[in-house]
Amino acid sequence: MAEQKHVYREVRTRERSLVKSLTYRIFIIVSDVVVLYLLTRDVTTTAAFTIVSNAVTTVEYYFHERLWSRTTWGLKRVKVKA
Repeated sequence: MAEQKHVYREVRTRERSLVKSLTYRIFIIVSDVVVLYLLTRDVTTTAAFTIVSNAVTTVEYYFHERLWSRTTWGLKRVKVKA
């Protein structure tokens, strides 16, 4: 009997979106702290703005990523050899 070959496609999971959101956010937090402190020279203002801004934008990025994972716009269908 001939062996059947399977064709798989990648599916982006919620966990992947969450990890992408968090790792991206780490880079942004570091950037925010450096820039804000250089501009304000005030630790309290820097910390307050960084915490609030990044909490809100992390949630926004997650939902943005999930919306994009539901659309096929900009994707190209190609044949996959089995």
